[in-house]
Amino acid sequence: MSKIRHLPLAPTTAAEHGSGAFIDRHRHDQHQLVYVSRGVIAVQTEVGGWVAAADRAVWIPAGCWHEHRFHGASAFHTVGFPSEDPPLPAGAPTVVAVGALLRELLIACTDPALPREEERRLRAVIRDRLHRAPQEPVALPTARDGRLAAACALVTDRLDRPQTLSSLARPAGSSERTLARLFRAEFGMTYPQWRTNVRVYRAMILLASGLPVTVVAHRCGFGTPSSFVDTFRRATGLTPGVYQARERAGG
Repeated sequence: MSKIRHLPLAPTTAAEHGSGAFIDRHRHDQHQLVYVSRGVIAVQTEVGGWVAAADRAVWIPAGCWHEHRFHGASAFHTVGFPSEDPPLPAGAPTVVAVGALLRELLIACTDPALPREEERRLRAVIRDRLHRAPQEPVALPTARDGRLAAACALVTDRLDRPQTLSSLARPAGSSERTLARLFRAEFGMTYPQWRTNVRVYRAMILLASGLPVTVVAHRCGFGTPSSFVDTFRRATGLTPGVYQARERAGG
């Protein structure tokens, strides 16, 4: 009877990072799933930024330049996959939902003491779960047009101050109509939709740092805490209070 030939396993890692820790720009020859079982991770690539906490993971295709920043004390896990055999589409980064089973599989698979054969079996189950995991992006795409980039910077630099598209046009060297067209053409969304993503993105980071919900609502430009709670719940499936409590409890 011939023996089964196993290909080498792509690497896995597990590490602890403090709030504000940063991993410089780099890339991998393999695909990589990046996950924090505690804390929040913001992943920046050439095409945009993604943020994820314990209920999401970031998929980074092989060869994609990226960098990480951690918010809150974070438990960091990565699982690599061969470039020729990805469990998810290899075209661009994305965020995938992580349920209770997938969470425990990712934590177990990145245990450095795990025997190789057991790791292979866990990876097979992880692949099956990833095939079924919905993609739930909380993303900030990077603007290519200089006018759109300028408008985006004006918003993100003063997120606590609501700004209309018309108020952004002249400082960005554009017209309101042109900016509206650029948001749809480059980001595939309207300005209000993009700004909502920015506010939720920032709120996830601030909540992970331990700030009170009312303070986060103000810093992210929400008129009332109730409007913040409603928007955050529609975007993430959790209220800000529940989300923050889960972060404090390690997911």
